[in-house]
Amino acid sequence: MAAFVDRVTVHVAAGNGGHGVSSVHREKYKPLGGPDGGNGGNGGDVVLEVDPNVHTLLDFHHRPHQKAGNGQPGEGSNRSGARGEDRVLRVPAGTVVSTPDGRVIADLVGAGTRVVLAQGGKGGLGNAALANSRRKAPGFALLGEPGEAFDAVIELKSIADVGLVGFPSAGKSSLIAAMSAARPKIADYPFTTLVPNLGVIRSGDVTYTMADVPGLIPGASTGKGLGVQFLRHVERCAVLVHVVDMATMEPGRDPETDIEALEHELAEYGGDELDLVGRLRIAVLNKIDVPDARELVDLVRDSLEERGLEVFAISAATGEGLTELGYGLGRAVEEHRASLPPMESVRVTITPRAVDDSGFTVERDTEYTDGFVVRGVRPERWVRQTDFSNDEAVGFLADRLNRLGVEEQLAKAGAVEGDAVTIGGVTFDFVPTLPAGTLTAEESAGLGGRGTDNRLEPAHRVRAEERLAAKRERRIPYELSESGWTDEDLPDDAQ
Repeated sequence: MAAFVDRVTVHVAAGNGGHGVSSVHREKYKPLGGPDGGNGGNGGDVVLEVDPNVHTLLDFHHRPHQKAGNGQPGEGSNRSGARGEDRVLRVPAGTVVSTPDGRVIADLVGAGTRVVLAQGGKGGLGNAALANSRRKAPGFALLGEPGEAFDAVIELKSIADVGLVGFPSAGKSSLIAAMSAARPKIADYPFTTLVPNLGVIRSGDVTYTMADVPGLIPGASTGKGLGVQFLRHVERCAVLVHVVDMATMEPGRDPETDIEALEHELAEYGGDELDLVGRLRIAVLNKIDVPDARELVDLVRDSLEERGLEVFAISAATGEGLTELGYGLGRAVEEHRASLPPMESVRVTITPRAVDDSGFTVERDTEYTDGFVVRGVRPERWVRQTDFSNDEAVGFLADRLNRLGVEEQLAKAGAVEGDAVTIGGVTFDFVPTLPAGTLTAEESAGLGGRGTDNRLEPAHRVRAEERLAAKRERRIPYELSESGWTDEDLPDDAQ
């Protein structure tokens, strides 16, 4: 079973928003008391949070599907649905999240850093929230929006001040074990280290972290060996140290050729953007406890220093030279920290929307329907919220699109009645309507406009009109104490 995982693909799905509800208040002595449908709850978010107690992505390796809770639907009596529960994913510091095509979404550094990876869907409005002076009793509610769902590549890039690189069996793990409390696996055969190791070192007043990378071999940047799988862990290192095996007996191997091969692999992997070769500042000549290796140090020191490398001869087995190396690494780390720019407060730039920006676009759809496609956040969201089995809801959508100016822009683009119009994956037949706010034929006939329902007019209003007619005919005294109406509520000619 895998014990260290530093790259996984996770399918994240935020919660769906709850549907709004269409409800009419029912209570004794208050028949048809008006709309009281509550709103749906918002869906939960998928959130990434840096946890210093997490050091691997193993949990996501076993559970690659992560989903937040759905919002609950609204209820009558103006009761809104509960919000969906967030799904919080704990990740190590240095985690980079990107899309499968390589676009970086977030780079998480620092304990407690949080980012919303997938946004939950908005809850739909109930008919109580949709009521207004013209639409007194909506017979529909809005649907909840679906939450975001996509595949995300989560990659761990360890954060260390010093990175150890070198050929297999050069003694990198032995060096970390000798200088810190880390206890990596150590053996006398190549590729003993299968995962990066991390140790904390204190030299004088300077404390820094050190990480090693499984052995690099020529061609590692193209996939040979194990190193290419873990080179990402040296991307954030301030100083790179080449650990050279001075006691190797392999033919064709010597310190200078080893360093040249290593620089080539780092250059191929990092390119000009990362400039990993520029961070290779120190050469550690290991295993000088072997007599032939100690003699070789004097032969190669001058040539390595001419290459711009600071040379330390050490023996990880006996501890010789480790104190000087520790202080040398501490100085290099301090120099890097001093060169960093001072922390500045985060500035947020707000770009106002252009005056002539309508928030949507109208384009010809020549690929599928030979009609038109409307793209925009608001019209697409409105379509997702519409219950197309409810005619009143469809009419409400048409009114919203009309007020936004969609019909006007379609007409300018050349759309005529009967053309196919696609919004948010739903295709309609274009049927131009009267401008929003004008009277329809039904309204002029006294049947009520779109979104209104005369059935919910108070019953005592009807009784008041009947009493008014009786007063005019029989001239009886006008008393409306039972209904609650007074003479001021009646037309001027009836008072």
